[in-house]
Amino acid sequence: MSSREGTGPSTEGTDVPAPAAGDGPGGAPPGLDVAGVSRWIADHVDGVTSPLSYRLIAGGRSNLTFEVTDGAGRRLVLRRPPTDHVLPTAHDMGREHRIISALRPAGVPVPETFGYCDDAAVTGSPFYVMDFVDGHILRDEREAEAAFDRAGRQRVSAALVDTLVTLHQVDPDAVGLGDLARKEGYIARQLKRWYGQYQRSRNELGGPDVPDVDAVHDRLVARIPEQGPAGVVHGDYRLDNTVVGADGAVAAILDWELCTLGDVLADVGQLLVYWTEPGEESALQHAATAAEGFYTRQEVAERYAAASGRSLEQLDFYVAFAYWKLACILEGVYTRYVAGAMGRDGFDYSGYPDSIRLLGAQARAAAERLRSGDS
Repeated sequence: MSSREGTGPSTEGTDVPAPAAGDGPGGAPPGLDVAGVSRWIADHVDGVTSPLSYRLIAGGRSNLTFEVTDGAGRRLVLRRPPTDHVLPTAHDMGREHRIISALRPAGVPVPETFGYCDDAAVTGSPFYVMDFVDGHILRDEREAEAAFDRAGRQRVSAALVDTLVTLHQVDPDAVGLGDLARKEGYIARQLKRWYGQYQRSRNELGGPDVPDVDAVHDRLVARIPEQGPAGVVHGDYRLDNTVVGADGAVAAILDWELCTLGDVLADVGQLLVYWTEPGEESALQHAATAAEGFYTRQEVAERYAAASGRSLEQLDFYVAFAYWKLACILEGVYTRYVAGAMGRDGFDYSGYPDSIRLLGAQARAAAERLRSGDS
């Protein structure tokens, strides 16, 4: 798998020329009616040349993402929800399309969008189409070391932090997103949402039971910091949810399905949870930032604080919350995998129960540090 890929978690998958060679009905890729989607794209995206071919992009752990290639070699990306066991309020394609479309004119690096389809008759669910952004998606040390030298990894580190600051400087009202969600009480809403979905995944869909998730939820509810002015929160900001150009700049931020309005410091905590340093264990079993040359977590926090002007005095809370939320998210992803709703992308989900329990333990340890005042 090459890291010289673009919009989407990966492009490792099975090529599916329309309308043959797939896993779904009639040889279609799972989750796509090739004939219906091809007609829709031809009608709504200027300059597309037939025929279109489709490839399920490996690596997507939630929404299904497909690379679309036209007869002239032009590449697009199509995103749609999982094929089954979609949790309430999750996987809203219209919302995701709206966010990306609003942020691009504001200077946030996101793919150009070409259209949104809310007619489930086309392929069974709403979907949207956007541009394919070429660049590196860095998931592990090997890919990071192949793409950049130590100085390049420093540039990537700085760009990732600075791009997050750019996002957090956006005024939601000014870009037409002021009514995207409630602005106040973000953390309380998030705790309620993810705990409810965790409980449903565990109790109704048979996901792993992780007592630490319950214990940490109660501790976090009792320690919610006062929220500052509301901004746009990505909700899953990390290195491998971006496309990085050859110069180390962030060419596009991906995967906006968790975006909302609220306390932007939650993004900082999330980034630090994913930011594995050399020699550390990652709950997700891979981390590009473990390669030598990337910033340390302290350097990430210091650069963000300096560039944004925001206080990180309560950062420990946001780190604990991020571990906890990630455990809840993976619980939902794993239960959808068990139910067969994730498509055949070749990814091995068998380690997810252990990862969920490890994240629960890390959340509990972080919450204990918060309670005791340790750094």
